[in-house]
Amino acid sequence: MAAPELERLYDEHASALFAFLLNFTRSEADTRDLLQEIFCRLAARPGLLAGARDERAFLLRLAHNLAVDCVRRRDTRTRVADRLATETDSQFAPTDDPDDAGFRRELGAALAELPVEQRAVVHLKLWEGLTFEAIAGTLDIPMNTAASRYRYGLDKLRARLRPLYDEIK
Repeated sequence: MAAPELERLYDEHASALFAFLLNFTRSEADTRDLLQEIFCRLAARPGLLAGARDERAFLLRLAHNLAVDCVRRRDTRTRVADRLATETDSQFAPTDDPDDAGFRRELGAALAELPVEQRAVVHLKLWEGLTFEAIAGTLDIPMNTAASRYRYGLDKLRARLRPLYDEIK
């Protein structure tokens, strides 16, 4: 699609699409991403609007479909994070050693204190052995976000567990 045509479409429809998407997603960041996706698709596929009788209706339908996909991904991401957040107690094997049991309790409590997003990444990295690329795909986040959440999570665990470590040294 030629730049002037794309500019015209943006000028005529972007504010209506933005309002529609924001109402649907309730997230300004998601709305901006989806609006960008719409116009990227239009730029990449010049004939996309060729058969449309009503441009606005076509663009709103495209926006709706993208928003539904976005909300589904977000819900899936939330369910995965919530599931991982509740698994902290079951990830440690039982032990008869009171020191091991105490450490496992403290580690479980420290993990439970992490924000859900960091806890999910730490779990997937340490207990599932996933790469940051695989974690990013699983949680539908950028790879750098997965790596930084892991780093921040480990920093918080170190700070929380340092007194226990110093005690048993």
